[in-house]
Parts: sequence; C-alpha cells; structure tokens
Amino acid sequence: MPRREPASPFTILRYAQCWEDADILVDGLGIRPGDTCLSIASAGDNTLSLLTRSPARVIAVDLNPAQIAALELRVAAYRTLGHDELLELVGSRRSARREALYARCRALLSGYARGYWDGRGDAVRAGIGGAGKFERYFALFRRFVLPLVHRKPSVRALLQHRDERGRTRFYEERWNTPAWRMLFRVFFSETVLGRLGRDPSFFTYAERSVADHLLERVRHALTELDPAENPYLRWITMGDHDGALPHALRAENFDAIRDGLDRLEWHCRPMEAVLQSAKVERVDRINFSNIFEYMSSEAHRSLLASLLPRLPRGARMAYWNMIVPRSGAALMPAVIARRAESDALFRRDKAFFYSAFHVDEVL
Repeated sequence: MPRREPASPFTILRYAQCWEDADILVDGLGIRPGDTCLSIASAGDNTLSLLTRSPARVIAVDLNPAQIAALELRVAAYRTLGHDELLELVGSRRSARREALYARCRALLSGYARGYWDGRGDAVRAGIGGAGKFERYFALFRRFVLPLVHRKPSVRALLQHRDERGRTRFYEERWNTPAWRMLFRVFFSETVLGRLGRDPSFFTYAERSVADHLLERVRHALTELDPAENPYLRWITMGDHDGALPHALRAENFDAIRDGLDRLEWHCRPMEAVLQSAKVERVDRINFSNIFEYMSSEAHRSLLASLLPRLPRGARMAYWNMIVPRSGAALMPAVIARRAESDALFRRDKAFFYSAFHVDEVL
C-alpha cells in the first residue's frame, strides 16, 4: 500500500465544495453507460457529476470522514429536496429556512454524518457550501482583503458579461492595480494559504511560488474566460453562486444525479483497501482530483502501479496539477497522455487555481 505523505489531520472539513471544474472532468473522462468509476469524494459535487453520464457504478473514496459527511448530506439533499431547495441549502441562493431543509435530509444520514452536521448549526444556517476551511479562507478574503482594493461596485462590474477585448481592458485599467497585486501576493502566499486555507504540509512538494502562479491564473480567468459564467469566481467574490452554477448544481443535471444515486457508494478508507474489500475487478474511469499534489513521487508511482492491473485497455484517469508536476503517463509505460485533449479542456477550466489538467489513457 503506498504511503500518502505528507500526513495531515483528517478531522476537519477541508472542502465544502469541489474546487475543480466538473465540466472538463466529465468531458475528459468520457464516461460510458456501464462504466465503473472511482472518484475522490472531496465535498461530493464532482463525484455526483459523474452520475450524469449513466455509469454502472461510482465508488467514492476519501480518508477524511468529514468529507464523507459532506458527500452524504448532498446525497440526502438530492433525494429529499427540490432543485431550488438544494441551492438554498448549499448557499448558492439566499435562504432563511436552511435548518428546516437540513431537518428533512437528516434522517437519511449515517450516525457519524448526522452527528457531524447536528453539531454545526451555524454552518447549516449559513449554507453548507461555506462550511469548509478552504471556503472560510475565501470568506476572509472576500470580507476583509478584497474591500481594501476593490469596492462592491467594481466587483459587480467584474462579473458582468463582456467580450474578451472588454474583459482585458477592464482587467488592465480597473482591476490589476499595484494594491491588488501586493495584497494578493500576501494573502495567497504559501504561508497564509497553508495556515488559513489548506495545510502547510500540502506544499511540501511545491516547486514554484504559489502566489505568482495564482496571480497568473487569475488573469486568465478574468480575461480569457467570462467571469459572469464562473461559479468559483462568483463564490470567492460574492459568497454565493446566483446564476453561475457548477455542473452538479445546474437544473439540467439534477434529475440525472438523483436518478443515479443508487449506483453510488462511498468509503472512508485508502483507495487500495477499498478496491480489495469492495471486490472491484476493473475500473474504467478515475477522478483523482488533485491528490498527486500531496504525494511524493514514490507514493504516486506506487499508487498507480497498484491500480494498473484493474484498468482495462481504454481506461481513463483525470487529475489536476497546481504547483507540483505529476504525470501518470510519465511513470507508466502502459499509460499515454492525451495531451492535445487535456490542453484543450484546460483552456476552458473555470477553476483557475491549477497549472495543468491531465487525461491519461491505458493502452
């Protein structure tokens, strides 16, 4: 069993939302009806998005029981609530009745998940999509840092529809000020992000400045992509989604996800142990999220080697890099990188934190 290093405490909810773009994930994996999918659970959104392509089985895995609790509550919400009510519970839309919505979901939760969310009434009332450490970090940015350089009218103007030329002009003339760059580099430095947003150990294998990388990617998101359609940017700057919804929360995907929930299972165990205990003989599609970011190259190689015997020809795996370059195709001769496809998808990536998106395929 490969060693996951560096270790970090698995006692808090780190992510109350998935901060990877499910639109490019689903397209990159190319899930077919009947496929078996393996997915990092995280907060659950992207795992649920896989159900929209009618796989036979989706196996969600996470070492953190708090993340499994987040997935469980989302599953209960899809089963119990209507689409508009789901958006209220998450925090995508305003609501004064989230406690009542949670109460309707509560009976479907496991004992652990029920105890977890029962003890977090403030998080439920505020919207469960803001309950993670990462989301609280963005809330600090939104409330205390961003107003120092850009007032609400400027933020609202940023989120308006423009063509690329108009977006570039707005960015250069109104947004990209010296004060913006200075405060951004401080707040999104490895030190501050590690302590308040993620975990210092997550940057053990970093090979470049986190703040400089993020500043470059923000420019891409604000000029080459349309901020008005970006759910991640909308949440960071405004604290909700309004009409810019991520894949799993869109009305057109709601019924497909709800109808597919019986094909979803989740496990709070190491991936290799799950594959053995759940009697998984083959895996056709894998969402690795960005877990390779937190592994040594040896652990990365060991994990892929343990999975390869279960991956049939044509199996696909998708994953992101942020500041730690990791490639499955570079390590395994039986795996090829779909570079042109990956690059085309990455240019559409609305979750602008990452430096690369990879789709690899088994020969």
